[in-house]
Amino acid sequence: MLTIGDKFPQFNLTATVSTDLQTAFTDINNDSYPGKWLLVFFYPKDFTFVCPTEIKAFGDLKSEFDDRDCQILSGSVDSEFVHLAWRRDHDDLRDLPFPMLADIKRELSSALGILHPEAGVSMRATFLVDPEGVIRHVSVTDMNVGRNPKETLRILDALQSDELCPCNWNKGEETLKVA
Repeated sequence: MLTIGDKFPQFNLTATVSTDLQTAFTDINNDSYPGKWLLVFFYPKDFTFVCPTEIKAFGDLKSEFDDRDCQILSGSVDSEFVHLAWRRDHDDLRDLPFPMLADIKRELSSALGILHPEAGVSMRATFLVDPEGVIRHVSVTDMNVGRNPKETLRILDALQSDELCPCNWNKGEETLKVA
């Protein structure tokens, strides 16, 4: 699995961005958000149970990630059409404010090293990538355990502070000073 300090892999994927078939799809790649941080989080499958709770929670924090110049991208090995059907079917996903990447050939999941060896789906993985394309944070949880989007936002704040941040540090609090 790629880790902190590694370059985020090159990718070019179709993403679902709305529920209107005429405007639902767009291509997204490494150059789609120049100068921005990226939060790229993968989940196992559409039409499941834990995944929509996380996706909605990240969507609820979209404006806070925007305030930090960070673009959210979600992804799974489902096709863009399955993403579209799920967004249309699930009340919490209809107005999702960020793209859903369709990694149907499993190229990005494989390059990141997050493809589950038995299930053949992306693991529940989270990457924070700086504007230079360098991975600055990565976490992976068990397939049955949802992640905490507020903690991801807290980690982004700490990374963007360029300071030494103690345990449980939150934006606006004192950082550590080297004597």
